[in-house]
Amino acid sequence: MNYKIFIFLLAIAACNSKNEMSEETKKVDEVIPVKDPHSFAIPSESVIKHLSWNATVDFEKKSIAGVATFDLKNSDEASKIVLDTKDLNISKVTDAAGNELAFNLGEKVDHLGSPLEIKITPETTKVAIHYSTSPGAEALQWLDPVQTADKKEPFLFTQSQAILARSWVPVQDSPGIRFTYDAEVTVPKGLMALMSAENPTETNDTGVYTFKMDQAIPAYLLALAVGDLEFKRIGARSGVYAEPSVVEKAAYEFGELEQMISAAEELYGPYQWEEYDIIVLPPSFPFGGMENPRLTFATPTILAGDRSLTSLVAHELAHSWSGNLVTNATWNDFWLNEGFTVYFEQRIMEKLYGRAYSEMLASLSAQDLKTEVEEMIADGLESDTRLKLELEGRNPDDGVTSIAYDKGYLFLRSIEEEVGRERFDAFLKMYFNDNAFKGMTTEGFLDRLEKDLYKKNNLTFNREKAEEWIYQPGLPSTAPTPKSDKFAMVDAEWEKLKGGATPLDLNTSEWSSHEWLHFVRSIPEDYTAEDMKMLDTAFKFTDTGNSEVLTAWLIKSISKNYTPAYDRLENFLINTGRRKFLMPLYEEMIKTEKGTAMAKEIYAKARPNYHFVSTNSIDALLENK
Repeated sequence: MNYKIFIFLLAIAACNSKNEMSEETKKVDEVIPVKDPHSFAIPSESVIKHLSWNATVDFEKKSIAGVATFDLKNSDEASKIVLDTKDLNISKVTDAAGNELAFNLGEKVDHLGSPLEIKITPETTKVAIHYSTSPGAEALQWLDPVQTADKKEPFLFTQSQAILARSWVPVQDSPGIRFTYDAEVTVPKGLMALMSAENPTETNDTGVYTFKMDQAIPAYLLALAVGDLEFKRIGARSGVYAEPSVVEKAAYEFGELEQMISAAEELYGPYQWEEYDIIVLPPSFPFGGMENPRLTFATPTILAGDRSLTSLVAHELAHSWSGNLVTNATWNDFWLNEGFTVYFEQRIMEKLYGRAYSEMLASLSAQDLKTEVEEMIADGLESDTRLKLELEGRNPDDGVTSIAYDKGYLFLRSIEEEVGRERFDAFLKMYFNDNAFKGMTTEGFLDRLEKDLYKKNNLTFNREKAEEWIYQPGLPSTAPTPKSDKFAMVDAEWEKLKGGATPLDLNTSEWSSHEWLHFVRSIPEDYTAEDMKMLDTAFKFTDTGNSEVLTAWLIKSISKNYTPAYDRLENFLINTGRRKFLMPLYEEMIKTEKGTAMAKEIYAKARPNYHFVSTNSIDALLENK
């Protein structure tokens, strides 16, 4: 049968099927992805469907040697399959019978790496690529024992998003291409290996671990972590992995995880991935969290001791629906992953802790969004303040801004406020169910929005208004404005201070970390180093264990030249790899000549502890300073 006709018939069958997903639907997405500007793959000719990965992790060489065997789905005219690679050493390629196949590794392209073109026929069912990674593979973070929490064993973790999976596995590295996988990974004895799959809960004696992921995922959700790890179960389908000295603290911090999963399911349907675990990584991890299926990677900066920063967990959990289940077709559609996830995160937090609490979070995010929009426009990046991006020829990490997250959230919130929460919830539940394990474009979402929300409820869809959100820069004048009564009370305490009260006269005993964060962000521009000392003496901001509050305080300290905080600033920058905190601190320092010198001095010490994702950004920031 002609491949295109075959796909067409499958699409018709899918349209006529029931809403419930079959096990086969979970495993294989037959829809041909749209052309991805960040991948060399040609899925209409040959596309991967399953990966069997056999690999050995070598800490001494800082390299992974592996064989990646793919099951293929070919068109009737297929003569090649094209995979994405970046700095991989390819030794040979074979077919299912072990016969060597001709291949060509193309020229390296900025950001994209090199295409691996393998000669096949329509009857080629498998290709096996024998390869090893380079010591500088961008997705791999090799840590010496001294860089870990317990200082005893080395550690390895991956960060595949957005297009770094190709630096440790030759793969069709596009979010629109999904595949199942199994793996056998050999690591040094005494260490545990984990993947975004079914995982062990104990270290074995052999150092050989096997994995299985039956739900189809895109390459950016491939993940591996190796280290001295322990597991502590939290609930029937949830638990936490961490280094021995961290695991108890982490288990306490995530103690409400089961309630979060249940709250999410009540909103938008069953959790489709069976187990939801979290691994707390060493401090060099560049993000707050990474939503790898079944195993969220999390930064230790959320271990505040009081569960005050667990909205990040709600965010990564929400990705189990938005992103992992329904995925942006290309990185130009990144807001479809993150805007939905922030909306979902806010709904989870509201369900668990009340509207007043979630509105504090939304208000803080709105503050960040407003600031970033202004800065991006001032820097000539106005076009990047649109939801639908144009990232061809650029690093897709350029799209990782608050635009995708918080402008996307406000757009969805504006729809909810227009049509009513009950209708919007019903639409979202249908959206996640009908499009599960598939890619989604911005235009496809707009079509579904009009058909399944507005027309279904006999409502008029103002497409021009929706397209203003998506295709126009900045924020629409009609954008929702989250309001927090709790922050209004914080502002009232500030008025007391300005009126002559002392810090100890303020009523702060019931404040959460979110009120404190708003308080620090509200420090007046005319405050001096002496004023900062007064606040620090009263509230111990320099010594806080809350990373969000500390970062805000350190930014103010830099701008006010409050030198008593500089030792903590240096220590924090050397021992924290989360880009969300690093970038604003370095950006604040380089505003002055003295600060620039301090930034370069600290960065020289800190850079070896950072992941490529962070160094790539900071190198560019300091390049011309």
